[in-house]
Amino acid sequence: MTVRHLYLARHGDAAEGGGLTAAGQQQAECLARRLADVPLTSITHSPERRAVETAALLSGPAAVESEAVGDYVPYVPDPVPSAFAALIADWTAEELASGPRLAAQALDRFAGPAPDGAERHDLVITHAYPAAWFVRDALQAPPERWLGLNHANCALTVIRYSDDRPPGLLVFNDMSHLPAELRWTGFPPHLRLSR
Repeated sequence: MTVRHLYLARHGDAAEGGGLTAAGQQQAECLARRLADVPLTSITHSPERRAVETAALLSGPAAVESEAVGDYVPYVPDPVPSAFAALIADWTAEELASGPRLAAQALDRFAGPAPDGAERHDLVITHAYPAAWFVRDALQAPPERWLGLNHANCALTVIRYSDDRPPGLLVFNDMSHLPAELRWTGFPPHLRLSR
């Protein structure tokens, strides 16, 4: 049987427009310990500095950069629900237009059984929106359902793809490897279940 386990992690907590904060570094170290026993086949990361720095703290195969798992808006519904209008307010028209192309590239590359017939364990260090897009796709939900799927910094999501059944969402937004003080970063305060 051909199987791919796709491990999705959002980058660690980061300063605005920059690299990891001290908390983000600690989160990435916790993620590295969580994944230490996983036989990773590949590590792919976004070109954004916060994702590059997160990937650098992981062990395993050499990390590869890919714009397809970068920071973008994968799909914009028309009309945009008022509760989510602020999410896209800071993106340019050009950035919004390129998001669906990048999202399609990400799915083509990672969403599905391994093309070589082997079992794979692929780790992607990405951002909240692409992670939500992968989950929406695995659940075969309508495209607008990526909205509202939040992902905490260095939380782990695992999707299983095989050639004998639909995708399986095995783990979603798991923060169990993070100490309490490092959980829920990257989530809007009103959606946090604990402080």
